[in-house]
Amino acid sequence: MTDASQTAGPMLAADGTPLKQSLARSLRRQKLRALMLIAPLLLFVLFSFLVPIASMLFRSVENGIVSETLPLTVEALDNWDETSGELPGEDVYDAFVRDMVVAIENKEHTRLGTRLNYEETGMSSLFRQSGRKIKRLDPETDGPFKEKLIEIHDGWGEPQTWRVIKTHAVPITNGYFLNAIDMRRTPEGAQAQPEDKQILIKLFGRTLFMSLVITGACILLAYPVSYLLATLPMRVSNLLMILVLLPFWTSLLVRTSAWKVMLQQQGVINDTLVWLGLVADDARLIIINNQIGTIIAMTHILLPFMILPMYSVMQTIPPSYTRAAKSMGATNWTTFWRIYFPQSIPGIGAGSILVFILAIGYYITPEIVGGTKGVFISNRIAYHISSSLNWGLAAALGTILLAVVLILYWVYDKIVGIDNVKLG
Repeated sequence: MTDASQTAGPMLAADGTPLKQSLARSLRRQKLRALMLIAPLLLFVLFSFLVPIASMLFRSVENGIVSETLPLTVEALDNWDETSGELPGEDVYDAFVRDMVVAIENKEHTRLGTRLNYEETGMSSLFRQSGRKIKRLDPETDGPFKEKLIEIHDGWGEPQTWRVIKTHAVPITNGYFLNAIDMRRTPEGAQAQPEDKQILIKLFGRTLFMSLVITGACILLAYPVSYLLATLPMRVSNLLMILVLLPFWTSLLVRTSAWKVMLQQQGVINDTLVWLGLVADDARLIIINNQIGTIIAMTHILLPFMILPMYSVMQTIPPSYTRAAKSMGATNWTTFWRIYFPQSIPGIGAGSILVFILAIGYYITPEIVGGTKGVFISNRIAYHISSSLNWGLAAALGTILLAVVLILYWVYDKIVGIDNVKLG
């Protein structure tokens, strides 16, 4: 009798290849097919999310314009003691004229002045006004240049001008991040901004505080609405759901403008309160261009984003649980607090994360109804992107805001647990 273990070979597939090898090849094909199916989504996420974030992170520290535009000047300034209070030597002025002639020809001097003006007011006009006269100088025959530059503009006779150039000549800088937390880069190191310029930390605090208030207001208003949607008969529930979704069919700008009309002192709300006798005509409420107006308008706009996650979770809570609790003698309050509410917490968590992240990045609504006291840090970011064109500071502010959101998300995960968040 032949031993089977000696005669039997590896199991073969229909095409004659070993079964194990054929199975591995089949799995590889399935994985490749799945990868091809999700490849468009991966590329979309890469180019629409990861690449902009990476670009923002790089722009928040990139500072090559000074060293690239004034290479000879930066090299000459290395030998100058910026803390001495004296002007640099003739070698610096000679190198500066040589660099400026090239920069003016390439039309780069105004960009350089704009960059340095972010750090020291007046630098932009200094470079712009001096450019035309410096262009007429011949670096080979018109030297020495120290007195001539000071004659062109008094700013070249100020040690502070050269300190600013030397301090911000590094290709990678922490200056934008220092500016974002109300500090500045100086030859002596990081120092606080003057008190009249310390506003960004206050805006960060206001943004976090108001976003939390808006999130809390949305929870209080959304919970009873979500409870009704989940417990009422389907016909009535569907009608109410249409009313909840109705704001999505209206432009955000239109809704915000409507609140501006309603909240002003001669608006609908104040007129109603005066008509009811709750407020005197000469003591109308000031609920526009401040934090109150921003909170009211943003709570209304973000409320559906809280209702929908709550409703989707409440809809999955079996009614038999509450009936069983009542059959055992529990009161309505005990049934709600001990049975129903704990099961609805995942919906509250999901809605809170969604509303808070949306609120912290809003800028259209605060810009319209917030005035000077109700704007967010996002409004400052938008200002630096579109008006002042200080993209480095805007990128630094955006990076800090992203870091704050990620830290709060981590804290939320540690306290509540992200696994407990559900959308139904």
